[in-house]
Amino acid sequence: MRWDGLRLGDREDSGAPGELTLFGMESCARTFDTPEFRGMTFYEIHARSIINKVPAPARVPFQWTINPYRGCSHACVYCFARRTHEYLDLDAGHDFDSKVIVKVNAGELLRRELARPSWRGEAIAMGTNVDCYQRAEGRYTLMPGIISALRDARNPFSILTKGTLILRDLDLLREAAQVTSVGISLSIGSVDAALWRSVEPGTPSPSARLRVCRTLTEAGFRVGVLMAPILPFLSDSPDQLDETVSAIADAGATSITPIVLHLRPGAREWYQRWLRRDHPELVPEYRRLYASGTYAPSAYQRRIAEEVGKLSERYGVGTRRDSHRNATHR
Repeated sequence: MRWDGLRLGDREDSGAPGELTLFGMESCARTFDTPEFRGMTFYEIHARSIINKVPAPARVPFQWTINPYRGCSHACVYCFARRTHEYLDLDAGHDFDSKVIVKVNAGELLRRELARPSWRGEAIAMGTNVDCYQRAEGRYTLMPGIISALRDARNPFSILTKGTLILRDLDLLREAAQVTSVGISLSIGSVDAALWRSVEPGTPSPSARLRVCRTLTEAGFRVGVLMAPILPFLSDSPDQLDETVSAIADAGATSITPIVLHLRPGAREWYQRWLRRDHPELVPEYRRLYASGTYAPSAYQRRIAEEVGKLSERYGVGTRRDSHRNATHR
């Protein structure tokens, strides 16, 4: 099940191909026709590098990332990372959802890179391109090796996920938090079950993610929630925002960061296809709202941020489970 000719030197968060090179397209790739992974193809590769530098123009609050997977079985219709699959001669739609590149040497490669004299121990973010706790992680178990390497190097890191599998690694995360800064965030854009099934069909349910938040909080971690994406005309009404913020607060989150849907090339086309199929009445509204490009108007984003901020204050976000936290989980 190895595609031996494929080597990646990636810059996945840059939105550019970087050093991606494909060789040996005739090499073996096997499809798993099992109940757990039906319709999925995994390409095992040996990466040339694992710590990625984020270009300065990127609108993100971190400089370094690790992405052990490319492609994602979460199949979120809005995923901004879809276009990166095109650099592998795969499409940004169904291929992104079903053909996953697995960097099987991630843990050992990370240990070598962390040991380099040139590495300065800067914070590393994970889950920023595709989810490091997607379903493939249940098979490949790459994250324990990655977390162990970061723990042993006392290197600060953060994880963003929609996956419940992070609880498998709770003991490792506790160990790491004893020696370095460990940040954990969950992505929960809405608690509307019908909307979740439609836009995030491969993810654990919002209620399952809320239980993860509660478990991590009670284990001593300060867990932030990215309320993302908030979908215009689908999850942004006052009642919907109220319901979501209330549920997140009850789960013990220490902060809520609302992020309105943005539609980069690749994601934009796939989302528009879904919108035409499931909500054709909203197509003109989206055409108007995103007329200028990737982002919704600043005034709309500010309004959503203000509403979520007021709701967070009303529901006491960050105050409900402080007695379960301790200073070792920084």
